[in-house]
This record gives sequence, structure tokens and C-alpha cells, in this order.
Amino acid sequence: MAFPSGRHFLQIPGPTNVPDRVLRAIDRPTIDHRGPEFAKLGKEVLSGLQRIFRTKQPVIIYPASGTGAWEAALANTLSAGDRVLMFETGHFATLWLEMAQRLGLEADFVPGDWRHGVDPKVVEDKLRADSQHKVRAVCVVHNETSTGVTTRVAEVRAAIDRVGHPALLLVDTISSLASIDYRHDDWKVDVTVAGSQKGLMLPPGLSFNAISQKALAASRDAGLRRSYWDWGAMLRANESGFFPYTPATNLLYGLREALAMLEEEGLENVFRRHTRHGEATRRAVRAWGLEVNCADEREHSPSLTGIRIPAGHDADKLRSVILDRFDMSLGQGLGKLKGKIFRIGHLGAFNDLTLCGTLAGVEMGLALAGVPHRQGGVTAALEHLAATVDATQK
Repeated sequence: MAFPSGRHFLQIPGPTNVPDRVLRAIDRPTIDHRGPEFAKLGKEVLSGLQRIFRTKQPVIIYPASGTGAWEAALANTLSAGDRVLMFETGHFATLWLEMAQRLGLEADFVPGDWRHGVDPKVVEDKLRADSQHKVRAVCVVHNETSTGVTTRVAEVRAAIDRVGHPALLLVDTISSLASIDYRHDDWKVDVTVAGSQKGLMLPPGLSFNAISQKALAASRDAGLRRSYWDWGAMLRANESGFFPYTPATNLLYGLREALAMLEEEGLENVFRRHTRHGEATRRAVRAWGLEVNCADEREHSPSLTGIRIPAGHDADKLRSVILDRFDMSLGQGLGKLKGKIFRIGHLGAFNDLTLCGTLAGVEMGLALAGVPHRQGGVTAALEHLAATVDATQK
């Protein structure tokens, strides 16, 4: 279809659909980023982010993708040759490893099957064996966007505490912040990494570090070179609502509006909505006779679902058919999962009817692409949504 009618269905796990309210907020005249009006904006978004991260500690905003926030987390807390404990939970955990290695860090990388999150018992065993405390940081991805698998961060924190190990805990929440329950302070996370283009419902372009006092103390002795990513310069300027260099002013307008939308709905309601849509999607997958990529019931992602394609079939061909016939984009398999899975994003500005349309497009696409499946996936999802329609407002 050369010129499809209607609105494109963007159902990848990010960037997500940007609500009209946020688009209208961004579409305002740019103001002086050294003036009093901007200072007010800066203070509003910085305090609002603290509520989203559930922290009383500083949150830093960078004009960057989530990759920039990864680098900032490492560069501000570590020195060349430092040892970090990392886990192969998926494509993005692997990319974070590659960055750590390029920065001169020594990584103990625990292999994985891309179907499970970080095993807290392995964390405990690794740190217990590190009697000389050479491991300076434990780096985990809370919600692995490439697989649809979450890591139980609170249990990882408990494992670190049982050993009494002083390692910092660094957590990537790029596809979980503002979609899945996350508690920076309660879980004693030292640096939380996030981006704007998923649960925060913004275009790409902003990234974040939420920072504990322990991480701030580590930054004073960290030896990795940093300039643009330096926390110190940012925190000094942020005290008055400003930034040490030109900020992404119009994206900050959008961020203020997105924060208002999340608070109007209520974070607990936001989390319930995502959990409900994740369960409805998995019921559809099982009714089709397909397999969810996540292999542990405790680790299903509320923000996206990875779906394994039967042997002998190509997930990318299915995605191409669905895009061509229904103007809907689904997430591709990344890295070692390329062609083996497709991913449905159900996060951000997303509701029951959007999910129903998405699943209907997938079910029709499965038939058109000749992928073996059973009918009734959409019906299974509808039954769950109808039975839980009041569960989002409690």
C-alpha cells in the first residue's frame, strides 16, 4: 500500500507513540535558557523526575540517548582497570559490556540464554568469592528491551547486602522507567540509567542518571576522563535550574507535560495498566500456540513481549508482511535473536483499544505470512481485558 490511510501503528518497544499533549507542549517558542522562565522549567522537571525515579537524591538530565546515560554512569564512578560484574541478559546488556571494555574497565561477564534475567544467587556467589572486593560495580538491565525479560532488582540488591559487598549497583531502566514499578531509593540503587523515548512518552533525545550519595562519593575519586558527562558541573548548575551547556529546551517542555500526565494517572495506575496489557498480550500469544521468549513467570516484562517464531519461519518476514498490509511496525529480533522473535511494545501512551488493534494486526499477519498458529489470540486478550477493566483504577 503506497499511501496507507489512518494512523501508523508504532508498536515497537521504543521510541513509543508521543501523545498529542506532549507534541503540543514541544511545539512552543524556544526561550532563553539562561533566563528566569527557564530556571522555573528546569526546577520543575528535575523535581518531577525525582518522583518518577522514587528518589530524594539528584537526577541529572543529558541531551543524549540512553547510551549517553550508560557512559555517564560508568565514567563518573569508575577508573580504568576497575572490575565490573555484568550479565548477558540480552542485546543491550551486551552493548553496555562493550562500552565498559572500550572505557578500559575489566568486565566479569556472566553468560546467559537471553530468556532469563539476572540470577540473584549468581550475584551473591560471585561477590562472596570476591573477598578482596575487586568488583567495583554490579551492572544490570532492569528490563531487557531485546528479550522482554525483567531482572528482579530488589532481589539483586538483597543478594549484595547479604554478602556485605561494597560494590556499586548500576541499573538500566531505559524500557522500564514509568512503565514498571521501580524504586531507586528503596532498592538502594547507586546509579539508575534511563531515556526519554519509552515510558516517558517523549521523542528520543533526553537521558537521565539518578544518583545515590554513595555514587557521588565514588565520583570524587573516579579516574575515567569525563567532560560532557561530568556530574559535578551538572549538579552545580542544576541548583539554580540551569545547565552547564545548552539544554534541549523544547524536549524539556515535553518532559514537563509527560510528567504531568503520569502524575494525573497516578504511578500505581500506570504500573497496573502496563501489567494488565502485558498479561493480555501473553494470553494472546499462548492462544495462538506460540511461545513467549521469557522463560521465567516471575520475569515477564509488563512493557513489551518477545514472541518466538516456529522453526523454519522468519520473524522479519512476518514483520514485513504486517507493515506492508496493515501499516504497523513491530520490534525485530536483535543480535542472536534476529529472525527468531518479534517484539510487541505495549508501553507509554497505550490503551485497551490500541492493544486490541495491535493483536488483531498480528493475528491477521500470522495467517498471511503462513506462520503455523491457532485462531483465538485476540479473543483471549479481549476476555482478559474485559474481566480486568476496573483493575487500572484502584
